[in-house]
Amino acid sequence: MAHTYATDVLVVGAGPVGLTAAVELRRRGVSCRIVDRLPAPLPFAKAVGVQPRTLELWDRMGLVRAALDAAVPLRGQLAYVNGVEQPRFEMLMPPEVPYGFAALPQYETERLLTEFLARFGTEVERGTELVSFAQDANGVTNRVRTPSGAEEEVRTRFLVGCDGAHSIVRKGLGLTFEGGAFPEEFMLADVVVDWDLPHGYGVRSMHRDASGAVDDVLVCIPLPGPGRYRMSMKVPPELSTAQRVGKDPDAITHGLQTGRGPELADIQTVLDRLSPQPTTASDIRWSSVFRISHRIVNRYGDGRVFVAGDAAHIHPPTGAQGMNTGVQDAWNLAWKLALAVEGRADAALLASYDAERRPVGEEVVGRTVRHAQEGVQADPEDPRTLMLREAQLLVGYRDGPITGPSDEGPDPRPGDRAPDCAGLTGEIAAYPLRLFDLLRDRDHVLLLYGDVQDPGGLARTAREASGGRTETIVVLPASSLAPPPDGLPVYHDTAGLFARLYAPDGPTAFVIRPDGYLAARLDPPDAAALRTHLATTFAAPS
Repeated sequence: MAHTYATDVLVVGAGPVGLTAAVELRRRGVSCRIVDRLPAPLPFAKAVGVQPRTLELWDRMGLVRAALDAAVPLRGQLAYVNGVEQPRFEMLMPPEVPYGFAALPQYETERLLTEFLARFGTEVERGTELVSFAQDANGVTNRVRTPSGAEEEVRTRFLVGCDGAHSIVRKGLGLTFEGGAFPEEFMLADVVVDWDLPHGYGVRSMHRDASGAVDDVLVCIPLPGPGRYRMSMKVPPELSTAQRVGKDPDAITHGLQTGRGPELADIQTVLDRLSPQPTTASDIRWSSVFRISHRIVNRYGDGRVFVAGDAAHIHPPTGAQGMNTGVQDAWNLAWKLALAVEGRADAALLASYDAERRPVGEEVVGRTVRHAQEGVQADPEDPRTLMLREAQLLVGYRDGPITGPSDEGPDPRPGDRAPDCAGLTGEIAAYPLRLFDLLRDRDHVLLLYGDVQDPGGLARTAREASGGRTETIVVLPASSLAPPPDGLPVYHDTAGLFARLYAPDGPTAFVIRPDGYLAARLDPPDAAALRTHLATTFAAPS
């Protein structure tokens, strides 16, 4: 049966995850609609922390400059126990990581992504709600309710649910969402305080009772604006939502709750108990009671329908992992959907979304639950590894179905994040470049290092095997005397950082995916092995 598609992909939910999916689809020329049932964006600083890995993805997207202009640095955390200052925790990254931690209110993240999406002629359809959907072998038939109340049938090739903890898409797929809820409730508020604590540091102030148990806590994350923080603290009994929520074990009680929110006086009462300095709160922008659950789906999609972000996994906000994990879900899925829409995806490519991202979701849910219950010390890693994990720079897909052999050889191995490096120089530009400068606005990249035999032939193989969707660049050691290959962009590893970070043992070919992960490492480069690897991602040319 022939079908006329109204659009290639329908994205449900216009939070950071849905907007990321829509942007990445539109950047690749895929038509999509993005709908959200809310009539306007919410002015809440729900997700605040932006991890270095997310900034790397925004760099690849072309959004990072605007994000850096709008954000404030998150340099570390000041900790206090019973009013006594503890050792300061500095959130430092190795010098080869291009970005540090940042704080950016969710409403600003959504504004930046919405404006960026508009460059591609796509606007969020507000007040528009997915009612139901049905999929078949060729596509998805979606019923949406418009702001007028009328229902519309939209035929698409794919459906992506980024519609949060109460996802209609997840429920329509019949996915399980196993987990539980924490009994504690918290107040959130966006306020200004007049203390003189160091700029750019979060604050965690706790009180321990005689037994050593924590019985009171205040957590403050800096926001843009003088003295402005998003604060979280335990809820007093008069603001508790527990009675209204009830005791249904299957109820998903996660996120902002309805009902009366905390007032400035409620926030001031906690500050009077726990603030490390006497301070007065003012200019409350918003407040709410917040509850936390921890759940994950049994699979991230079925057929032509997928879930991402909170629709797939929810967990404590410890370490600011949630939104950042969802953004990576969306990136992972979007480039694969784009190839599928074009008819260039191998049959197994879309299945790799669940194979790669669900283990990540399971690890994040488990780790944030441990940290919420026992503290970061529940995972006794060395400080460097702890910081890299919290920054989401250790996420990888070594065992993924589209990853080349990774069981031996130096790091980074296939499946690992492709690290940035500085000090690359070209023949024309008088200034050094970073590797990420060379990857920006490119999808698959074949990077040839050293005096590779027949680089033009390898570039041709990559281009043919991927249907023209793999670009080739050459990086030569600073000491190389080999003439640069004709017709390919060539850069010199003048600072020697590429050789140090990638540890090539002679001429080597690296395949780097659109989401910045190393897909294959061929040592020595071999056209047949390159073609075999690319066949795990790209369909054979027709």
